[in-house]
Amino acid sequence: MYSRKPFYIIVAALFLIGFALMLQRHFVYEVPWLPGEKRQIWSIEAKVEFEAKGKPVKASLAIPGSQPGFTLMNESAASPGYGLAFVEAKGGSRAEWSIRNASGPQELYYKVDMMHDPFAKAPLSTEIPRIAQTEVPEPYATAMDQVLTQAKERSADGLTLARELLKELKNSSQNAELLAQYQSPAPLLIEMLHRAAVPARLLQGLQLEDGRRRQPLVNLVQVYEGKEYEIFNPDTGEQGNQEQLLMWEYHSSPVLDLVGGSNSRVTFTMIEQEQPVNVALAKKFDQPHWINVSLYNLPLEEQALFKGILLVPIGVLVVVFLRIIIGIKTSGTFMPVLIAMAFIQTSLITGLVGFLIIVGTGLILRSYLSHLNLLLVARISAVIIMVIGIIGFFSIIAYQLGLTEGMKITFFPMIILAWTIERMSILWEEEGPKEVVKQGGGSLMVAVVAFLAMNSEVVRHITFNFLGLQLIVMAVVLLLGNYTGYRLTELKRFKPLVDEYNTDSKADNKIEDKKHD
Repeated sequence: MYSRKPFYIIVAALFLIGFALMLQRHFVYEVPWLPGEKRQIWSIEAKVEFEAKGKPVKASLAIPGSQPGFTLMNESAASPGYGLAFVEAKGGSRAEWSIRNASGPQELYYKVDMMHDPFAKAPLSTEIPRIAQTEVPEPYATAMDQVLTQAKERSADGLTLARELLKELKNSSQNAELLAQYQSPAPLLIEMLHRAAVPARLLQGLQLEDGRRRQPLVNLVQVYEGKEYEIFNPDTGEQGNQEQLLMWEYHSSPVLDLVGGSNSRVTFTMIEQEQPVNVALAKKFDQPHWINVSLYNLPLEEQALFKGILLVPIGVLVVVFLRIIIGIKTSGTFMPVLIAMAFIQTSLITGLVGFLIIVGTGLILRSYLSHLNLLLVARISAVIIMVIGIIGFFSIIAYQLGLTEGMKITFFPMIILAWTIERMSILWEEEGPKEVVKQGGGSLMVAVVAFLAMNSEVVRHITFNFLGLQLIVMAVVLLLGNYTGYRLTELKRFKPLVDEYNTDSKADNKIEDKKHD
């Protein structure tokens, strides 16, 4: 007989090693068990892309510094073959790359760590900008004057004028629609304020959102009233400093100044890190050690990717438990995990509605294919194309109706949906609609439970910061895989036996009562 002792030794070793790694991360590197306990650090990576023309190249990128709400912790740059210098220009800091000769596609990287610090008081530029009067062609000049006249009547100073101008430009009047064709919101607001002799300048900020990649900058307007100023977001109409908005360029200079290249683009990747204050100040993650197994040492794009990947084992554990212990039937073994990952991107309600629409429509169309007697490969290929068409059709309908949430159904894995439709269609033909509802409903229920587990902030924090948890999950999965007992849903087969036992017990009790009488 095969001994189970090595199996249990492996499981125990996985559990102990995983638990030891988690304890080491907590006590040695002071990584908190729960999110939000320590200091918040934003790691931001700017990627500069351009085409070099085979001659000397000089690229100058605006970079942020300490400002209200944020303290600069660390900055670095990656530029193979390029010279690099951090310089002060026009009151602001810039990173300058240079090379004697370059050709073809070029990529330059700048990384900065900003600590969220409510006590940071380093001010933005308070130098009042010069008011520039520009000649505006007709009919835009007349429209500007009319909008300014209406806004001035409801304002008391430059700050309230800016606020009222944003309200006027947001409504659906003819003047607002005409001016929207003339300029984008931020330059338009600045030009109108200058027309009213109110000092204002263009700022560019970065909206901080954990895990975002290829994020552009947001145009903002700094409006002055005497020595005081306020910051306005022309796109949303919001006034004042936003907590999750980092000012990237605030000296009225170009974000990127490029000589010797063309087709330039700057994109940003960001990730939020929960670090203890002393760890953040010591910058421990800037000097990785082989004992400190940390994903923070990877590039930011890979970190953002791993934040999602490391949630998959949690979903797998949920599926294993619900299938082996509870006995819930699903259509496909791990399809619920993929559906749960899609729910994370779309939100739960939108994901459920989108899944039901796609699968329901796909089953109707698939029923027609069953009459054509196609080969399996051709049939699956046709279903995949139909799924793509269904998703595209409903995305267009959702956009036309103004339901922007509906467009998120594109996050569903199309190949898996096609196989799901195929399996359910075959199951319908062989077992009937009852079994389809049972397995389809089971898949959705397991997907919802997996989504709730994977979408938890605590789970997200632990899976990313404590890699030892993966070994513990592996140990639990192996133990569950060794279970050979009854599933909970199978216990109902013993109901007649229990009823018979209860009936016999009642009969025996009656006989005993008669004997006593």
